[in-house]
This record gives sequence, C-alpha cells and structure tokens, in this order.
Amino acid sequence: MPSWACFPAGTSARRWCRSPSCSPSRRRARSGVAGRSPALPSRFVGFVLSCSHTRATQGAVVTTNRTRALYLAASLTLVLATAACGQSAAEPAAGPDGSKDTIVLAAVPSEQSQSLQSQYDNIIKLLEQETGKKVEFQNATDYAAVIEGQRAGKIDLAGYGPFSYKIAKDGGVPVEPIGTPVKTKDTPPGYYSMGWAPGNSPVSSLNDFRGKKVCFVDKASTSGYLYPTAGLMAAGIDPEKDITPVMAGGHDASLLAIKSGQCDVGFAYDTMIDQVVSKGQLQQGDVKQVWKSEQIAGSPLAMNTQTLDADTQAKIRTAITTKANAPALIDAGICTPEKCDLPDKVKYGYVAIDDSAYEGVRKVCEVTKSEACSQA
Repeated sequence: MPSWACFPAGTSARRWCRSPSCSPSRRRARSGVAGRSPALPSRFVGFVLSCSHTRATQGAVVTTNRTRALYLAASLTLVLATAACGQSAAEPAAGPDGSKDTIVLAAVPSEQSQSLQSQYDNIIKLLEQETGKKVEFQNATDYAAVIEGQRAGKIDLAGYGPFSYKIAKDGGVPVEPIGTPVKTKDTPPGYYSMGWAPGNSPVSSLNDFRGKKVCFVDKASTSGYLYPTAGLMAAGIDPEKDITPVMAGGHDASLLAIKSGQCDVGFAYDTMIDQVVSKGQLQQGDVKQVWKSEQIAGSPLAMNTQTLDADTQAKIRTAITTKANAPALIDAGICTPEKCDLPDKVKYGYVAIDDSAYEGVRKVCEVTKSEACSQA
C-alpha cells in the first residue's frame, strides 16, 4: 500500500511540512486491506507527499465514509499543497518560444506498488527524444488526484482508466485521448472486468453476491467498480443496499483480500490474476472466476490540451501512435529485445484511440446511474 503524509484539517501544508510531525516515520501510516493497519482517523486527510524530495508524488485521498465533495476537494488540495512543499511543484520554466520545458506525466498503478515509473521509462525516453523536453513522472495512487491535477493544469499527460477518463472529460477537464496499450499489434484494444470468489466457495455467479462483503478497487475504476456495479444491477442486486462494499485500492489487493477472507468476493481486471500468481502471492485455485464483463475500451493516455502548445501536442501524438511500441523502441535503441518494459506490462505498445471509443462507458453510466459517473 502507498505511504501517507498526513496533516490535520485546518493546518496549512507548508506549516505541517516544516513540523516534526511530517517526518518520514510519521508519513508512513498505512491504510487498506490484506492485514494492514486501520484507515487514518477522520480528522486527517491522507496524501503521498514528500517535502524533502525534488518531486512531490500525487497521492490518494481517503474515500471510505467520505462525501463526494471531500473526495475531490482533498485531491485538489493535494495538487495545491505540493506547491507549498518545494520548488518541484512550481510551474515548469518556459522555453524561449513560451512553451514549457518540462512535461509532467502521471499515472495510477493497478497494483499496490510504490511506483510504476519503470513501466513508463521507455515511453519517457521516447517523449524526451521526440519533443526535446524533460518528462517528469508522478506516481499517483488515486484517479481523483490525476483528474484534479489535470484540471488545475499541473499534469500534462495522464494514464487513465476508461471510466476515470470519462469522468475527467465529461467533467470539463481539457483532456484528449491519444493512445492505448495493446498486447499485440493485431489485438483490439480492450480488456475485461472479472468477478472472483475463494476457490472453495459455493459462490458461482453474481447472483450469489447478495449479502456479501464485496471488494471493489476504486470508485473511479472501470473494471474495479463501474462495470461490476452494472453487472450486479443486471443480476438484480442493488450495489448500495444488498452488499457491503469495500474499496481495496488496487486490483491485486482485491484478489488478496478475497483469499485472506477480508472480502467474501470481489472484482479485478482479467489479467491481474496471472500477475499475482506469477509473483507467488496467490496459488492456482486460491480464487475462482465467477463472472466476466463485456469488453471494456482500452485505458487511454490523455494529454492536457490547455497546458501543452500545439506543436508539442502534435509531437506527442505522433510519438505515441507511431513509435511507442516495442519494435519501434528497439529500432530506436531505447530498449532491447530482451527487456522492453511498457505500461500495463503489454508486449507490443500503444495504438491510436479517440473519444468515441468510450461511448460504451458512457452507456454503462446511463444504465447504472452511478453517483461516481458524475463525480468530476
């Protein structure tokens, strides 16, 4: 789980960051599932925020038992608070043509890891090569922080889930999707949400989720919340009344919580099971698949059309849609055939995508009338 930097409500970020209470040892409170310590007290708002580092990391807000307003307001507070904790959060310097010298790229890990920058390193090298600008990576732990970061003009490029992109776009954030990662050149972009239960559980379908403690991922997660709620509703189950929802914070955490018994059942995207098994976190048979969604549009990389000048936007679009794939990266000497890491651990890379690909997500929002669909 991510670490948290905490300051009490009513205390300025600058003052708290200078106090002994903001020491690294105090920042590393933990929250969540799978045997971790309880959530932070209600008088605290949590962020991943380092005052001593050259870059402040975007962070998560506490979503359990919080109102929508606090959820998003806290995320925006993070964006503003980082400016109080060092030069790294200041506006990037402008170049001689008035454009920014630094492009800020942010993404949210699907696993409860501290950083996913290694997955983006080759994309960062490509973008720096193609644009002539430095690319600064920010590892976020919450989609709301990314949405509000782009709204506030602090994030230029962001890796979204389909649902969080829809929330941002339809909420007035000036974002435009440019590409989505695929496993192979000929694989249609997209993936699935899956419902899971313990391997020895009598649960065999979503019909059996009624009355259960159900692990979701994040209220802005497509495969970890939106499509699962649509599936539950189709099974005649009210996600607000007929189950006890738990926000695990990550797709891996959801599966591990099912195994540990902290959740009776839960949801995660389709290939996460392979990742936790390969790491030895689960064994084959520990959990079983009991539901599969319709195909979901691929997760987009979206650029902020207000913080990037037209020339930089064009260079980024060309780089992502034509060169952000393993064969091209290898040819450019950015990575090798033996090791060419890419986001979402895909083997090929990015293909072009546009806003029309996310109409399916909008239709699911219409069907579910989920409050999360209007959180932007």
